[in-house]
Amino acid sequence: MTDETDLPDEVVLLWGLRETPRKGPKPTLTVEDITRTAIEVADAEGLAAVSMSRVAGRLGNSTMALYRHVRSKDELLTLMSDAALDDPPAMPDGTDWRSGLTLWSLSVLAAIKRHPWYAQLPISGPPVGPKNLAWFECALAALSGTALEEGEKVGIVMSLLTYVHGQIRLGSELAAGYAENPDAFSRQYAAVLTRVVDPRRMPALSKVVAAGVFDADSLLEDQESEADFEFGLALFLDGVSGFLAARAPSSPISAPTP
Repeated sequence: MTDETDLPDEVVLLWGLRETPRKGPKPTLTVEDITRTAIEVADAEGLAAVSMSRVAGRLGNSTMALYRHVRSKDELLTLMSDAALDDPPAMPDGTDWRSGLTLWSLSVLAAIKRHPWYAQLPISGPPVGPKNLAWFECALAALSGTALEEGEKVGIVMSLLTYVHGQIRLGSELAAGYAENPDAFSRQYAAVLTRVVDPRRMPALSKVVAAGVFDADSLLEDQESEADFEFGLALFLDGVSGFLAARAPSSPISAPTP
């Protein structure tokens, strides 16, 4: 907790509540400048290229000048994790909860795809930054017309966020693996499984292999990845729909007509 605001350091940092020294000339460098430049470096060269010295060099400042505003690389990554996000989508009037969460999920996916390095950022806690909380609000608002309790809405949104981020991180790591060894994602994979999978020990997997599911030139095509994402999203939302149906009051039973 900080002495000045009685808020966690991360919150103070993300919401621009940290007091800066007032003595001397007005600083020509801002936290926004530093964060924007760090994002530019990551977009161009990847997250590993981001360092305080690298960002300082691009800004034409000394590294020590950056430390007056951002105390560490960890703080810089925290700032980047919020600032890199676009604003959440505006929900059209009359959007039902399912369409709203579908739009939200696809928008999260698109926003993070614009910054491939985003999937490599550490996640150390629930959302607290202004952009992240705006996305949280957007998803919760999509459920506002349902009979869900407030805690249930949070549980659904956080579970959905886990699914979306899981797909993004897995896709990012698989893409890196594909870049190093594309053969591992080709028909070679099916050939390997045909040789090593024993139908007696792994009957379910054996049926998948025999059905030719992995017999493709590439197992990592963008269209297939998007289809897999949307298939999983539909299953998740089907589960929410079933939960809502179970919570709905039963329809009254009509008396038999004499």
